[in-house]
Amino acid sequence: MNDALSGAAGGTGRTSVREADAEDFDAIVGLYRQLQPNDPVLAHGEDRVVFDAILSAPWLTLFVLEQDGAVLATTYLNVVPNLSRGASPYAVIENVVVDEDHRGTGLGKAILTATLDAAWAAGCYKAMLLTSSKSAATHAFYRTCGFSPDEKTAYLARPPARP
Repeated sequence: MNDALSGAAGGTGRTSVREADAEDFDAIVGLYRQLQPNDPVLAHGEDRVVFDAILSAPWLTLFVLEQDGAVLATTYLNVVPNLSRGASPYAVIENVVVDEDHRGTGLGKAILTATLDAAWAAGCYKAMLLTSSKSAATHAFYRTCGFSPDEKTAYLARPPARP
């Protein structure tokens, strides 16, 4: 995963995708703040506890894309064990974020390609990704990365509002 990526524009030096490590916490949280600016800021370290749990779980992987030493993109790969499809796992990809100053430069495609490569290497028979974006450009981007909006229908349930 540490190989330089060709075709990812926007920087002058090496671009690589790797699994996140403990030092990437602040950079990933910063990218998530761009993705969900209205999310609450967790002042008691709950987010760090979850981050550490993700890093230690064998089926969960946070990826980061670094360019010139800066983390500019992240994805979250969940490989889900499965009893159907010959006991082949499937993948759920979440929280795809490219730094807002570097969008449209090929970094998103680079990190999603690496994330899908990891899913296929894990034996996944499919990879799923949901987006709440209504932007035609976002949907076109996911199609260019190999995702089809026509194969499955997604339904989303949320817990009831708390009183």
